Formats: sequence, C-alpha cells, structure tokens
Amino acid sequence: MKIKHIALACLAATGFSLSAWADINVGVTLSATGPAASLGIPEKNTISLLPKTMGGQKVNYIVLDDGSDTTGAVTNARKLMSEKVDVIFGSSTTPASLAMIDAVAEGKTPMISLGASAAIIEPQDAKKRWVFKTPQNDIMMALAIAGHMADHGIKTVGFIGFSDAYGEGWYKETVKALDLKKIKLVANERYGRTDTAVTGQVLKLMAAKPDAVLIAGSGTPAALPEKTLKERGYTGKIYQTHGVANNDFLRVGGKDVEGTLLPAGPVLVADQLPASNPVRKSALEYIHAYEGAYGKGSVSTFGGHVWDAGKVLAAAAPVALKGGQPGTEAFRAALRDAIEQVKDVAGAHGIFNMSPQDHLGLDQRGVVMVKIENGKWVYQPGK
Repeated sequence: MKIKHIALACLAATGFSLSAWADINVGVTLSATGPAASLGIPEKNTISLLPKTMGGQKVNYIVLDDGSDTTGAVTNARKLMSEKVDVIFGSSTTPASLAMIDAVAEGKTPMISLGASAAIIEPQDAKKRWVFKTPQNDIMMALAIAGHMADHGIKTVGFIGFSDAYGEGWYKETVKALDLKKIKLVANERYGRTDTAVTGQVLKLMAAKPDAVLIAGSGTPAALPEKTLKERGYTGKIYQTHGVANNDFLRVGGKDVEGTLLPAGPVLVADQLPASNPVRKSALEYIHAYEGAYGKGSVSTFGGHVWDAGKVLAAAAPVALKGGQPGTEAFRAALRDAIEQVKDVAGAHGIFNMSPQDHLGLDQRGVVMVKIENGKWVYQPGK
C-alpha cells in the first residue's frame, strides 16, 4: 500500500525514515478507500490540522490507507511499529480496530482507535490496556435513541445492522437501552457493508409492524436499508446511528433520508447549540479549522474523532516526555500511562477524562439528538 506523507515531516522520498529520535512519530492507518471511505477521507484530511509540536518536540504524522480492510489495517500497524512510531491512530472502523489490538499489544505501542464499538476497549485486559478511542461508545448513543423513542411514544422497534462487529455491538447495546425504557424489539436483521439489496430483510422488518426502525450501519452503506424501507412504503420513524453523521450520507440518501433521527457528537450541530453547552466552544474550534482548510460545509464528525485523538495526545505527550525519549519502548510505555490519566480535555465531541477503567473518557455531554430536515442536520433539544 502506498505511503502518504503529511507535510509535517521531512521524510526521505524513497521511503519514510524515522531517524530523528527527538521527534514524536504518529503512525496512522485509515480507510481512505473502500466501503468506509466516507469515514476515512475526512479523518485523513484532519491530520494536516493537528499540532506540529507537542511538549516542545516536533511531531511527524505518517499516514497509510488500509482500504477498509481488516488485514490491511493490521499490516499497516505492524509496518508502522517496525519503524518505531510512538503511537498509532486508527483505524476508521470497528472490525479493523479490533483486528489491530493483538498487534499493538505485542508491539507495546499505544493506539487511539477511531472505531465506535465499546468492544475495542472493553473489558480492559492485558491487551486492551494499550488501546484507547475517541468515538462515543455504542451504549451512550443507544441510550440517547431509546430516550428519544420513549419521549415520543414508540413502543416497538425493528433492528437492522451490519453483519459484523459494528452491527453486533449495536444490537447488544440496543437491547439493553430498549429494556430500560420498556420498549419491545420485534425484529432483528443483518446485512453486509457491500450488499446491494436488502429487500428480504426489509420485508421481514415491515411484517413485524414496528413503530420505528433502527439501522445500525455506518457511512454511505447505511442508506441502503432506509431507501428500501421508503420504497416499500414504511411510514414509521427511522433512526440511524452516529455512523452516518457526514454529508456523503445526505448526498447518497437524498430525499429518502428526510426525517431521519440519530444521536451524534455535538460537533455536527455546534453552531445550533445553546451558549451554555460545555462542548460548543471546543466543537466550533474544530469546525473553523476544518472549514478554513477545506471549505464551508465540508466538516464531518468522523474527522472530529481524529481531532480529538490529537487533543488527547497533545495533553499526554508533555507528561510522557519525562519518562523517556521518543522512539523508545520507555517513551511508548510512558505515553500509554499518560493518555490513561488525561483529564478535562475539551474536544470536538466532548470532554475527555480517561482512567485505567475508562479508555474513552466521554460522558453524555458528548451526545446530542439530531434530525435530518431539508437535507441538513437539525439539533433536537431534549424534553
């Protein structure tokens, strides 16, 4: 896979060399191509906006494309670690991030995942102690959805999700959240990220006559079940996960996704939030930086996860530099320990407070409900 160098590092044209041992080197593997490209592209774009120095040390970012492939993500992680990177960001999806855990634990290199599932960091063990993440956990978002459903009189729900770790993780958390609100799950279907038709699954969903349907997909492939439901005449409410919170989903879904409800990070509707919202200011900081580089209306929540990874790393790096020199095992261990102790870091999606028990560090301040109206994201204040 081709190595792409971000213009923060003066690396050799014939291949990257990390011989500048005083520099902090960040390895990145993202899904810039393939089914998850609508996640990976804004993530890749955000890399150029991250700090060029941390703790007085120059920072180099080395970015690889894993093509939305789990094997590619693991290969990239091992390649980056062979070059003595100090930390890895990535990958874009839950399956790829889960696949990388064994590699980074073996290499004793901290990893900040951009995947959503809580399974990436829970339960904590000898391997996952090296892994952190910045996207909100499924249960945080599932609770927001279930709360909204209960507030709006929904009694029965049909579920359709990806036939992989993302879909399965969301199913488990959805069951928990719906049970808390005494809402009945009446159908459970699955589909593949690369499927081109879901007619059979949708017919089964509709036969169960749910008041609402929750689609647990991410990126543009999440539009397929919704378009099919609309084609088949379904008139109930449709919910999506935060995995669709980018403009590519709006473009692909078009009129068929009008009225969709979803939980999202505050960054998606930051300018609509009340001044009292604790995340508004830090979310707008990312929006202004991204749109300043890529144009008005170009911002994506997925890029915000990379921004937040950069914020967390910038808070941890000065502490870790007291424990070792970049490029060494001692520094990587110190960096892992320092990330675990990060407190009150304001990011695009929330306020991060890490701990040995919590390698995400977000609370419900990192969640808002949003509705798609006239092709735009519209903030939905709680009752």
